[in-house]
Amino acid sequence: MIEQKSQSEELLERRKNIVANGVGVFNTATVKEAKGAIITDLDGRELIDFAGGIGVVNAGHCPEPVVEAIREQAGKYLHTSFNVVTYEPYIKLCEELAEILPHGEKTKAMLISTGAEAVENAIKIARQATKRPAVLCYTEAYHGRTLMAMSLTSKVNYKFSSGPFAPEVYRIPFPNFYKYSGTQDMDDFVETELNRLRESAHSMVDINSVAAIIIEPIQGEGGFNPVPQKYLEGLRSFCDEHGVLLIMDEIQSGFCRTGHWASWQHYNVQPDISTYAKSLGSGLPIAAVLGKAEIMDAAGPGTIGGTYIGSPVCCAAALATIQYMKDLNLNEKAIQIGKIVTDRMKKLQKEFSDIGDVRGVGAMIGIEFVKDNDPGKPNGELCDKIVKGCAAEGLVLLSAGTFKNVIRILSPLVISDEHLHQGLDILEDQIRKNIG
Repeated sequence: MIEQKSQSEELLERRKNIVANGVGVFNTATVKEAKGAIITDLDGRELIDFAGGIGVVNAGHCPEPVVEAIREQAGKYLHTSFNVVTYEPYIKLCEELAEILPHGEKTKAMLISTGAEAVENAIKIARQATKRPAVLCYTEAYHGRTLMAMSLTSKVNYKFSSGPFAPEVYRIPFPNFYKYSGTQDMDDFVETELNRLRESAHSMVDINSVAAIIIEPIQGEGGFNPVPQKYLEGLRSFCDEHGVLLIMDEIQSGFCRTGHWASWQHYNVQPDISTYAKSLGSGLPIAAVLGKAEIMDAAGPGTIGGTYIGSPVCCAAALATIQYMKDLNLNEKAIQIGKIVTDRMKKLQKEFSDIGDVRGVGAMIGIEFVKDNDPGKPNGELCDKIVKGCAAEGLVLLSAGTFKNVIRILSPLVISDEHLHQGLDILEDQIRKNIG
């Protein structure tokens, strides 16, 4: 007797037959509908979502006010191109973003569709503002898959055989305290890493040719590595000293994920330019670049943007998302979720040396797996087994890190305590099974 395939299996087979292999498959879940922190697959199975569409649904799947805003705007007009016909939702969203994410005395903004576009435009703005060509970035960084963004991205697997890359991009080590500190305490480690930064101005690139340094205050794909507070402060001072613009990539860490609208607010270190996307639109493609007005205005007319620069429907979704986040106080909820996750995982860490580190800010938590309690021996195989085991038990998870040895928690911030603990029970059970 031939076993009949499930609807999920059939859809995945159709995907394999028609979709290009280069499109990643990070999880084999399917979806018929999704609400809050629960995904219902094609076979009616309910899955707890700890991936959040790669950090896109901080406000949950299909929040009602956002869905209603989309419906309302879609009935008015779908597209005019903001370059051609100006519309209210674009202006209102820029005003809202400038209010919650102020950059100095006066802030200006621009809207586009994706995080990679935001990065591309941020670099163009910085180059025009400084009249300099070079950009410094970091190891373990991820900034997107378009040409400049891919050049800035560190992980080789994302850009294999895709060169040549954009010129005038220089990479320095990210101050990963867990991985590289050795016997140094935090202060000594930070000073060592800041010295590396200073030395780059003599050994890597003429600092007078550097337009900007771009950094994720909390790395996303790189493994949820938070930059040390004093390093970010030192980086800000270094940029000020040399007339270099500081760009902060908040695409995965923004919009309540860390307990603030942006993680730079947690650090109280202000960027000159910052980039956002993902949870800004609750799943609709919208991104933003914000910066000090005089810097943003340095870009010449027509040199930034594109046809789809802030779809009116996406703007409406973003405005409703921000208001919904305010109404539910999701910044506070992120702190609560982060404490629950961290407390449980740190308790488990005491039992198993294979859990090398539990780290993060707010609800942006990473759990790193290693061999022999050694930061230099990443255990991606163990991490993969845990992720697959969780999937089989109804928990959608993602890995991260250069060696895919970090589990990242990106659950919607509207998740109930019941579902949060249920998901953590599954995760803890799979860690015990696969380590034991």
